Amino acid sequence: MFGVAIVVFLFMRLTPGDPVDIMMGQGGAVTAGEIEQLRHEFHLDEPLPVQLWLFLKDAVRGNLGYSYVQKRPIGELIGERLPATIELAGGALFFALLVAVPIGIISAVKQRSLVDQISMAGAFLGTSMPAFWLGIVLILLFSVRLRWLPVQGRIDYGTELQQVTGLYVLDSLLTRNWTALISSLRHLVLPSVSLGAAVAAIVARVLRSSMVETLRQDYITLARAKGQVEFLVVMKHALRNALIPTVTVVGLQVGALLGGNMIVETVFSWPGLGRMVVQAIFERDFPLVQGAVMVYAFTYVMANLIVDILYTYLNPKITL
Repeated sequence: MFGVAIVVFLFMRLTPGDPVDIMMGQGGAVTAGEIEQLRHEFHLDEPLPVQLWLFLKDAVRGNLGYSYVQKRPIGELIGERLPATIELAGGALFFALLVAVPIGIISAVKQRSLVDQISMAGAFLGTSMPAFWLGIVLILLFSVRLRWLPVQGRIDYGTELQQVTGLYVLDSLLTRNWTALISSLRHLVLPSVSLGAAVAAIVARVLRSSMVETLRQDYITLARAKGQVEFLVVMKHALRNALIPTVTVVGLQVGALLGGNMIVETVFSWPGLGRMVVQAIFERDFPLVQGAVMVYAFTYVMANLIVDILYTYLNPKITL
């Protein structure tokens, strides 16, 4: 995370465009004195090493600074948008696992069959499709033509919901607001499918490969020779051992879902962190971009830590 902090700081300073000029409307009737005063206020008149030191010193204390454009603490801005991003990532992960795990298991058990070939062809197609293109196709089909699902937002306009966690689906369940639950789920479907399709394809291919290798092991042959039911052989003996490489991929994809959903959030006007970061990049809002990237980096670190812990459960021979 220290390395990420340095890299994002330097690259934001190397991007073309001056944040002060953007805030002042590209100069206009603003005087040079006002511009210099604003530069001094944001420490932009300091040398880069000094600016980097100030940023790292505040970041260590949990202070990510203030937004140049919105004039609010970065922590508050991220806290407002993060629940929407977490909900979208959770929906995408749920869809991906719901599709990928059965496909991976069935394809491995019925290796080289027609089902296996169709499943892997579909997985290859899912990996190849960009999320933004798939999102547009889903909008045209299910929103424009069939009018089944909404195009944008997290909930229908005018629907009242008492917010507890900021996660609309969970808050609807906690407050037993079934109208809000249906509305939030309908809004969540299309962006979740768009974001989770590639993850489902990757997880299905990895799980199939791991299951095929596991099903060839001697202890699987022994379990079958003892007369155990094939379902128990596959689910109890083979799946648990095949999950180790799959869990690694899923853990990395969780970080990718939280950090790589900027385009999907923009396509569906989803009010999450990724959409805010895209806007901040265009506005050259350095502190906001830096703070968001630090959150993404922290997500990757925690995802990898959780994966390492899960290893000890899946394989008792592995210790931390």
